[in-house]
Amino acid sequence: MDFIWILFAFALGLSAKSISLPPSIGYLAAGFILNYLGYSSSEGLQSLADLGITLMLFTIGLKLNVRDLTKTEVWLGCVSHSLIWLVLALGGVKLFGVLSLSFFTDLSDQSALIIAFALSFSSTVCVVKLMEESGEMKTRHGKLAIGILVIQDIIAVAFLVAATGKTPSLYALALLLIFPLRTVIFKLVDQIGHGELIPLGGFFIALGSYELFELVNIKGDLGALVAGTFFASHTKASEITKSLLSFKDLFLIGFFLSIGFSALPTLDMLLIAGVLFLLIPIKFLLFFFLFNLLKSRSRTSFLSALALSNFSEFGLIVAAISVKSGWLTNDWLVILSLSVTLSFIFTNIVYKYAHDFFTVYKTTINKYQREARLDEDVFIQPCTAPIVVIGLGRVGMGAYKSLDLHHHKQAWGLDADSRKVAWLRSQNLEVYQGDAENIDFWDSIDLDRIKLVLLAVPSVQDCKNITRQLKAASYKGKIAAIARFDDEREQLQEYGIDKVFNFFNEAGVGLADESMAMVESDLKLG
Repeated sequence: MDFIWILFAFALGLSAKSISLPPSIGYLAAGFILNYLGYSSSEGLQSLADLGITLMLFTIGLKLNVRDLTKTEVWLGCVSHSLIWLVLALGGVKLFGVLSLSFFTDLSDQSALIIAFALSFSSTVCVVKLMEESGEMKTRHGKLAIGILVIQDIIAVAFLVAATGKTPSLYALALLLIFPLRTVIFKLVDQIGHGELIPLGGFFIALGSYELFELVNIKGDLGALVAGTFFASHTKASEITKSLLSFKDLFLIGFFLSIGFSALPTLDMLLIAGVLFLLIPIKFLLFFFLFNLLKSRSRTSFLSALALSNFSEFGLIVAAISVKSGWLTNDWLVILSLSVTLSFIFTNIVYKYAHDFFTVYKTTINKYQREARLDEDVFIQPCTAPIVVIGLGRVGMGAYKSLDLHHHKQAWGLDADSRKVAWLRSQNLEVYQGDAENIDFWDSIDLDRIKLVLLAVPSVQDCKNITRQLKAASYKGKIAAIARFDDEREQLQEYGIDKVFNFFNEAGVGLADESMAMVESDLKLG
């Protein structure tokens, strides 16, 4: 049975990828097809799905800066959207009842409100996967979308507490003791090293925090998110995140399959799901205008709103609890599952063309942008140095220091991580914060001063995104990048990057050159 799931997930995931769609759409289709063929879900599959969501929330926390949640455009944007959406969606559901659409006519006010509330959330799974695959987790719009999702998750947990009557125990206050122990805990994690204990340590922290929160009657998923945030400043946070990525992606396949296993839909249910899907443009426009009103740039507003234009897996949890409580019929759980599926497909397909769409209609979309700017969106030409190194990880910093050593004051660094940039600037390095995947950033730079852009980012998609924005900004200089594999190197060269270095080959060449330099004089003497 388990092999059947793997077979269908792999075959349909590969099929989706072959037509330039995300594999997750294939996984969704696999679940519905397996359900239609008579296969059913199991506790094992649901456990995989739950584990995938727990790891996903933990890794989100590892990348999260809590201060991002306190930004006005994040918390006020989320709260305002939720309240306005409830009014509009409730009105839409009641209107469908007045029009005598099936399943809507007999809904009570309470049931209609629950449906509107369930549809108010955007999908954490869908958006995070989308941002990771497109290499936009650290971009301005990516961080805005993730911030909205985190606050929505907190709202969802609050609902679950209220709906289930599962109030936190007094022992929950004991969780605060973890903060005085921060130094001790960090030193313990320092001992993990760099081997197999890294992913095991990640599992231990994520699942341990889940169980700890469950013990005091708080949703375990919130515990995983809080634990990730707690360890976000640790030096091993990035390493733990990378070690868990493959596990998280594998387990999340169980989540996508489980949606298809939720129930077999009828044609009427599919039509009603399509009707609810018509609310998606309203969700997009509401996010877009609220973000603009809160002084975000129009590009940030557009991309964030588009990414958030879907329904959420938390909506299904809300619906499932409501069915158990007798507030909704089981038919509505199926309808909402279908709506979530349709919204996933919509977001994954449409977002693929979002950047190109914005480029074409930039003038029209920018008309809705306010003249006032958030401080984070004000870009100033950093310096006159002709070389910029984008991505200040180990490779990027190695390139920057080498350039500064041999060509003093001719290079500057750029990274989207504000904490990393602040630390590097404290070391008196010429580095700045900025989103290289944002056309607005390059439009504010005098590109005639830039002669060489070094892309020291690990993702091929990141390199492509930055290259696309540079070309759109009419950059005439040279671009160099790194790649881990030969096929990635070929992709980037075909995309228009002038020089692509194979990461492993160059490390070998550097090792040989540096080693030979140590014994060169001895060899000449011999």
